Amino acid sequence: MKTRLNRRGLPRDYLSIYETTILHLRKPSIIAWWSVAFPGFGHILLGHYFRGIGLIIWEIFINTHSKINAAMVYSFMGNTQMANEVLNPKLVLLYIPVYLFGIWDSYRGAVELNKEYKISERKHAPIRKYKINSKGINFLDKRSPLYALIWALFIPSLGQFYQGRVLASFFTLLWTVLFIYFSNFMEGFIYFIQGNFQRSTEVLNMQWLLFIPSFYFFTIYQSYTDTVELNKLFVKEQVEYLEKNFQPSDFSISKGRLVE
Repeated sequence: MKTRLNRRGLPRDYLSIYETTILHLRKPSIIAWWSVAFPGFGHILLGHYFRGIGLIIWEIFINTHSKINAAMVYSFMGNTQMANEVLNPKLVLLYIPVYLFGIWDSYRGAVELNKEYKISERKHAPIRKYKINSKGINFLDKRSPLYALIWALFIPSLGQFYQGRVLASFFTLLWTVLFIYFSNFMEGFIYFIQGNFQRSTEVLNMQWLLFIPSFYFFTIYQSYTDTVELNKLFVKEQVEYLEKNFQPSDFSISKGRLVE
């Protein structure tokens, strides 16, 4: 059914005023790895936003109430007794099956979407370039992957905003603020730059702090790689437009001349 629909000319991208979603090749192993780092990230990279957001919320809720991150910190410090005391085994048993499912499903989804991409490329499915209405405008154009990376380094979500992914950027910004607030990151950072290292460590909430690294580096990775893919799609659209409207149908590329 999917193949039949694609042959009818489903586009290789979807533009709305708030979002830009494109179809492109992905490495299933990389997608699965991001699901290992944080459930839901692999699905976000595939464009399965509702599944990804659901898994992210599930991860944060279950992890927070079962104290998995806190137990990991105590385990790294060699304090296994304290790790066992803070861990809630009832919720951990709920956590593990969903965690494994997220890895498997993201890998499977990447494999299937790669098949759809190859069909779309072979059939020259249309590429949508503009979306405009009374709420605003969104369009494909070339953007700098380096700029996307730099903005994501400053504040997670700015790289996505640069790409025209408004909803994704606000979702990312919301969770970034929550992680920083509940982990007391800024307070700990102020004590750190003042040289009060002991106080800096004491105020940090490790349960929430451990969410930040994977979330931060994911937004950097996504901002850079998605900008690269958007640029590739933009070039394809330009090439196909020029071939269709300007290149003579009897032009031979191999010979570099018109075929008589």
